[in-house]
Amino acid sequence: MMVLTMKVHVYSLEGEPIKEITLPEVFNTPLRPDLIRRAVISAITARIQPYGVDKMAGKRKTAESWGAGYGLARVPRIKGWGYPAAGRAAIAPMTVGGRRAHPPVPEKKIWERINKKERLLALKSAIAATANIDLVRRRGHIVDEVPELPLVISDEFQKIKKTREAREIFMKLGLWPDLVRAKEGVRIRAGIGKMRGRKYKKPKGPLIVVYEDNGIVKAIRNFPGVDVVTVNLLNVEILAPGAHPGRLTLWTESAINYLNHWP
Repeated sequence: MMVLTMKVHVYSLEGEPIKEITLPEVFNTPLRPDLIRRAVISAITARIQPYGVDKMAGKRKTAESWGAGYGLARVPRIKGWGYPAAGRAAIAPMTVGGRRAHPPVPEKKIWERINKKERLLALKSAIAATANIDLVRRRGHIVDEVPELPLVISDEFQKIKKTREAREIFMKLGLWPDLVRAKEGVRIRAGIGKMRGRKYKKPKGPLIVVYEDNGIVKAIRNFPGVDVVTVNLLNVEILAPGAHPGRLTLWTESAINYLNHWP
């Protein structure tokens, strides 16, 4: 594979280029959407806890079938003569308080396994995809006013603590239209899911990758769809939400330098 030496500008808080740096080799990683998808699914399924039902659920009754000749279904029935329990069907799946026909079992395989080297290659591929403008546009991001990709800003950005200051910087770097898209794209989910703690579907906006948090998380937290992550905690799921690579990403200079020695 031929390695290309790419250089990008580092922008100040005023949106002006102040110097030029060479990108790490990780940005030359070829696109592997298959591995990215596997890594994202692996991360999602790793959070699922196996569960099952009590093996005796619905069976704690001394019910027996009456057998044939009574003109009734031959299901287990509660013993005795009292009303209304006596003669009532029990234990069978279609009865009140009966067992479940096909209950979940804790032995079910719900985790997607992925090798360490494959996960690392998926992460590198997801990082490289943030520099591909075609992939970024395909994800739905608005990059018409963004000067270049990957977009790198000086480390002074990490010290921003006011939302107003962060908004002004986003406007100067051309990221504001994508934040507006993320805010206006919030909608109510269709179907029963809206009753189960996931009522709203929210588009993903820009990702902010910093070397350390000196107040920037506090300034960014109220912007819908925007995520902030330190470079040492980067993962495929946040770089490629929904297993779709090419998220619009703003890097700080120190975060880019960190990638030169990683891993």
